[in-house]
Amino acid sequence: MMKVKLNNGYEMPIVGLGTWRSSPEDAYQAVLSALKAGYRHIDTAAIYGNEEMIGKAIKDSKIKREEIFITTKLWNTDQGYESTLKAFEESRRKLGVDYIDLYLIHWFKGYDNSLATYRAFEELYKQGKVKAIGVSNYNVHHIQHLLDNVEIKPMVNQVETHVTLQNHFLHDYCKQNNIQLEAYAPLMSKNIGQLLENETLIDIAKKYNKTVPQVAIRWLIERGIVVIPKSVTEKRIVSNFDVFDFALNEEDMSRIRKLNTGRKIFVEFDNVDY
Repeated sequence: MMKVKLNNGYEMPIVGLGTWRSSPEDAYQAVLSALKAGYRHIDTAAIYGNEEMIGKAIKDSKIKREEIFITTKLWNTDQGYESTLKAFEESRRKLGVDYIDLYLIHWFKGYDNSLATYRAFEELYKQGKVKAIGVSNYNVHHIQHLLDNVEIKPMVNQVETHVTLQNHFLHDYCKQNNIQLEAYAPLMSKNIGQLLENETLIDIAKKYNKTVPQVAIRWLIERGIVVIPKSVTEKRIVSNFDVFDFALNEEDMSRIRKLNTGRKIFVEFDNVDY
């Protein structure tokens, strides 16, 4: 398993299982399938409503806790210093663990909220209850505000990233500040049909004897971006992890870069109304 080293030295597997919109029962089976396939990174969030069953799957897998990297996220209505500390304990209780590997602010909800929430994150980090802290759905101006006002630099920024939304500017900014970019919706979520039908990706996939999703995941890995493809189907879970026995050459990386349109599938970070 390839890993990236975060700015505090903590290691994070470069491929994980996403569980957004996975029911508790589906998430349980998906996590078991993923861990059996070799995954050691599971991504969830309080709002997903599946933390408890994910925790049960991790326990039932019999794999040592320290071998599994668990990410969860603070929901918007829980932002604020005291409410963050309370929400964290609830997530930790549901997951059934002593610590969480990565805790993220799920969405930007204003500068004051962001600072108060992040200061609670810093406290959790100092107490050793989380091994790494970061943000999700933050753009450059959101992150810069944190960097100008907090003590501990965010370690991860998880954002929508895929072949048609490549985030080169944001990625470069994060690299310059030693913040790890992480891609959700790497297979374009509800627009996966556009991915699967893309002639460039089909041609490249044939060349490497791989699937289009495998090429899309590998392209992100080649860029040093952490990837969390989501599936509840065992065959696809296994396939999405089978990306470590090939590498894309510079020509094919360049061909995929030309697919960038900059169009988001999900809401713009400054316009979240939930």
